[in-house]
Amino acid sequence: MKKLKTIVVIPARGGSKRLPNKNILPLADIPLLGHSIIYAKENLDYIDDIYVSTDSLKIKKIALSYGVKVIDRPEHISGDLEPTISVLKHVVHMLEEVETVILLQPTNPLRPKSLLKDCFLLYKKQNYDSVFTVSRDEHKLGRIADGKFLPFNYKVGQRSQDLEPLYFENGLLYIAKVEAILNNEIITSNGFPYLVDHKFANIDIDTQSDFEYAEYVLSKSIK
Repeated sequence: MKKLKTIVVIPARGGSKRLPNKNILPLADIPLLGHSIIYAKENLDYIDDIYVSTDSLKIKKIALSYGVKVIDRPEHISGDLEPTISVLKHVVHMLEEVETVILLQPTNPLRPKSLLKDCFLLYKKQNYDSVFTVSRDEHKLGRIADGKFLPFNYKVGQRSQDLEPLYFENGLLYIAKVEAILNNEIITSNGFPYLVDHKFANIDIDTQSDFEYAEYVLSKSIK
């Protein structure tokens, strides 16, 4: 019986309207995509293969230069509104004997060093269907309706430190069984939210200001 694989998938399409060519912009002289590839290659004790899914020839060439595998993404799942799960399903259908998929988004280029190891070992030990990373949001949140601000997680005058804890998906890492992916799920009903309290959790690059913030945080980290 052949060993079932754990693979990393890095989805990196060529089109980006808010920040053109963002997946190949140099962050500390490394293409944005390259940071996730390097991170995956630092965790080969836990993964078997690394795949970049892309519709871009430029991105394909960069990925191949890092020594990882590329799956050409068809046009019908390369649009602005196409969900990531479509890309993951396409990759899984193209391969055989995959058991676990680890999603690393190139727009989250910086991750705590031991994050993948810690999440993967927890995923295996507890036999979760999925594990995903979250961070606490300590803002006073609300919505605006009919020109009025309606507090959501607090009462006016309440201290920030007394807020009910709320959390957000920070996008740093997702792990899921193939069965979940094929069922259109990255986060399953018994998915475990792995709490990350780290400055990297606030980096998710979609705009030029996001990119500049990532440059600043990375420069401080290097120093």
